Amino acid sequence: MKTVNFIHMEDGTAEEYAFTANLFTEHVQEHLADQLMTTLRTMAGPTFGYQVDRFEHSLQSATRALRNGESDEMVVAALLHDVADPIAPLNHSAVAADILKPYVSDRTEWVIRHHGVFQGYYYFHHLGGDQNARELFREHQWFDDCAAFCHEYDQNCFDPAYDNLALEDFAPLVREVLGRPSRFSLTELA
Repeated sequence: MKTVNFIHMEDGTAEEYAFTANLFTEHVQEHLADQLMTTLRTMAGPTFGYQVDRFEHSLQSATRALRNGESDEMVVAALLHDVADPIAPLNHSAVAADILKPYVSDRTEWVIRHHGVFQGYYYFHHLGGDQNARELFREHQWFDDCAAFCHEYDQNCFDPAYDNLALEDFAPLVREVLGRPSRFSLTELA
């Protein structure tokens, strides 16, 4: 079978959907890591007034996590925590978490999903917002983990003099983590 016979999804057979699912899974395993690293590269350029651009910020975050002995998945999560900024600037945390969700632990996914509001601790009050917005999650089991992530691998990653590793240095980790079989079936993620 080179292609399915149906032109309306409602007419597809189990065999055809198994065929397309296998092709899709193979494609994801071969290309997702490179597509995300390409997206990171597109973040190079505008600094929006910061001393580093979002690409350097991401490299610095991952470099600090790696040098601090974090797990491979947390290093990859640090690298990709802002990857959705170009396409979802107002909900980048949730989009990045959804990208990572099939390949990382619940804890790592939760930290990335909530890092935006936790990061606000450092600046929301300067913009008229609630510096303590993260307190809504105070009783959550991973509150301290998210607060630590933001303190160690986000709010402090705007240093133009920091010796970042290159994106290529992270490529094997990204490929390993995103090459894992999904924790979910296609129907669980839909």
